[in-house]
Amino acid sequence: MRFQLLGPLSITDGRDVVVLPPSKPTSLLAALLLRPGSVVSTDHLRGVVWGEEQPTTAKAALQSCVLRLRRIFAKYGIEDQSVVAVAGGYRIEADAETLDLLHFRRLVDRAAASGAESEPYALRAALALWQGPLLANVPSELLHRDEVPRLAEERLRVLERVCDIELEHGRCRETLFDLWEVTRVYPAHERFAGQLVEALYRTGRQTEALAEYRRIKGHLREELGVDPRAELQRLELAILRGDDLGTPDTGRVPVALTPVTGGTADGAGTAAAADREREEPAHRHERPAEAVAAPLPTVPCFTGRAREVEALVELLTPRHDVSGVVGPGDGAPGRSSVAVLSGAPGIGKTALALHVAHLVRAHYPGGCLLLPLTRPDGTPLSAREAADALGRTLPSGPGAGSGRTLLVLDDAVHPDQVRPLLTAHAGAAIVTSRMGLAALVATHGGTVHRIGALEPEESHALLTAVLGRERIGDEPSAALLLASVCGHHPLALRIAAARLLTRPRLRPADCADWLRRDLPARLTLADDPRMSVPLTLDEALGRLPTALAEAHLRLGASAHQALTAARAAAVLTIPEETAEEVLERLLDAGLLEEGRPGSFWMHELLRAHARRATAPSVDRVPAPLRPPRREETPAGRPRPAALR
Repeated sequence: MRFQLLGPLSITDGRDVVVLPPSKPTSLLAALLLRPGSVVSTDHLRGVVWGEEQPTTAKAALQSCVLRLRRIFAKYGIEDQSVVAVAGGYRIEADAETLDLLHFRRLVDRAAASGAESEPYALRAALALWQGPLLANVPSELLHRDEVPRLAEERLRVLERVCDIELEHGRCRETLFDLWEVTRVYPAHERFAGQLVEALYRTGRQTEALAEYRRIKGHLREELGVDPRAELQRLELAILRGDDLGTPDTGRVPVALTPVTGGTADGAGTAAAADREREEPAHRHERPAEAVAAPLPTVPCFTGRAREVEALVELLTPRHDVSGVVGPGDGAPGRSSVAVLSGAPGIGKTALALHVAHLVRAHYPGGCLLLPLTRPDGTPLSAREAADALGRTLPSGPGAGSGRTLLVLDDAVHPDQVRPLLTAHAGAAIVTSRMGLAALVATHGGTVHRIGALEPEESHALLTAVLGRERIGDEPSAALLLASVCGHHPLALRIAAARLLTRPRLRPADCADWLRRDLPARLTLADDPRMSVPLTLDEALGRLPTALAEAHLRLGASAHQALTAARAAAVLTIPEETAEEVLERLLDAGLLEEGRPGSFWMHELLRAHARRATAPSVDRVPAPLRPPRREETPAGRPRPAALR
């Protein structure tokens, strides 16, 4: 069980979330969790629970409040997280596995040591833990006055660092949606305003940049009677002159990103890399396990994807040129073959990659290896960690590298994770990612395959392969109905098929009808929470900036089937130009599909997930906009690779 402070105070087991009702025990619990492992004095706790007007029997009333809190713990089976009475007060123990605030701080600490190429993605994983208004269900005025602003400042510092890094590396568009939101919530925050002005100017939107400067200037004068600080004024002048802003001053020395050589991944010869090398070991020891490249697992009952399989096999089958040199299948000797498989969560990218790797493995005497680029907790490996994992597995020394090797680099989150590996590795690679990774192909060549839902006949073939011809042959129309209810989504189909396998008397038509009444919540297996469409989609949203994830949910819950920039702008109440960027980012994240130019659509399972997450209900607590984390699966195991 885990306590969640970064939003309404709640308790979760990783699947279900219980938001505690506003009450004195809820205030008491919040005060203890804000100082985990420390003794909180009875005087402070009485102030938290009753404020300045404490009852004459406050001491006895506090003891009664503690007893009520312990009964709440017993109700939800978390007696091991008991409130301990100590001299002078009370204490509750918690760590990063049982309290989201500590998990957030651990991710932030690790991000600083992960290398510049991975730091923003690790920080975004930390920001994804924030789930709405802080302590919204905690009635304590003292906590809202003294503690909530302090917690909010922690989040703002991390978001400011993320935007600094994105601007430093020229990824200005990635910051715009975050900055539009935060500058409206904090209209007097000059640092965020400056970042927004800079991002707009760097993306060619000079008029909007100047308008944003005038907004912050007017707000500061009207509300506080002051002018913007000198840094903002210099920025305005530079925009008016049309200056090239150059590398932004973030207060930190930019880290030089160089290709990997000799088994390193981020410029080990530079002073910055040497500093990181000295700083990283302590953080690395905190990792639950080192990343490891492993032999390829098998893919049971793989079906369909004939065109993609044919194209990938051709690309990855080495050929001899006229000089006898082995080259990739496209006839370009000496270049590594790279194939990028992108698409929605659970759509079968990894299964396709592994299936193709097994088909061509005879051509790779150096072996075929699978390297996951994301940890079970959802945080990405840095390029250095990935290179270290690869180096521990690939042969070294005399004779090393005499045989070509095929890498399956699974679940990449950014091109910078992959580029050093391809530079150091002379073989071929299949890269899977929810992102498009177009920039990777631009620098390293290869092909991109956007993986979508199965065709109806492919879905039928998958169900037949898993359940057998006899069972499917008895009800062919029911099998097609079940595939349609599952949206021809591979993970959903495998979950439905597994349910039918374990319940031989359940008819496919009845299963389809049962699933349809509560999609996608029922597309999960009770004995393994990792096999879950809702959890997979929650994890995907957890990797996005909070505002972008919420935009996805609002768009998915809207009535429009086809999404255009104009419709998205109306749903999200943002400028149309910004809405277009939101749609592009959701497309790149695998959460939208592209129709005709300028028109997008969302898979029905994703729409059903969004509707369920945003629908109010008097019978249940609304699903949170931020997901539970991967390490909440049994024993912290990752999702089986063949089913990602």
